[in-house]
Amino acid sequence: MTEQRDAMAARWIEWIGDRIARTPSASIEATHAEFHLILDTFAALIGPLRREVKPLWTRITTGYGRHAATRGLAAGEVVEEMQYLRELLIRYLAPAIAALRPRQGMALLLRLNRLVDRGVAMAVVGYTDAMVATLLPRSDDDAEAAVVTTDSILEHLDRLRVDLDQIVAASARA
Repeated sequence: MTEQRDAMAARWIEWIGDRIARTPSASIEATHAEFHLILDTFAALIGPLRREVKPLWTRITTGYGRHAATRGLAAGEVVEEMQYLRELLIRYLAPAIAALRPRQGMALLLRLNRLVDRGVAMAVVGYTDAMVATLLPRSDDDAEAAVVTTDSILEHLDRLRVDLDQIVAASARA
């Protein structure tokens, strides 16, 4: 999956198309970085680091939902974009899964689907949190802190990337 990450991200971006239109708070660059992070994290999830990476997967997909809200998406569009991830995995990993023994292949396919389902659920949670936050009254200080910019999204993604890299590096040392 790691070798095909760039092709998968490009295909995902192609499918989403116009939804990645520039908005003041979410640039195309941030969306590209987020897709790459999601794919890299998913690759770690299906390997021996799955237990260590699961909490990070939850944080990443929750953030994805929040960022989708800043991109102006509807809740159904957030789900649809995450469902594209499922299709990408099936298309790109099918040859590798088919090469496994049937029982192993089925177990891996079920695990992939559970992980995508969990990601969809958490993306919806993040989206809903972001939408509710816009409805609640705030003080001026809270309103300034809640403003989402491309820079704040990229900083958040960078922190998540560092967390993923630390998990992978710790595993390599062990």
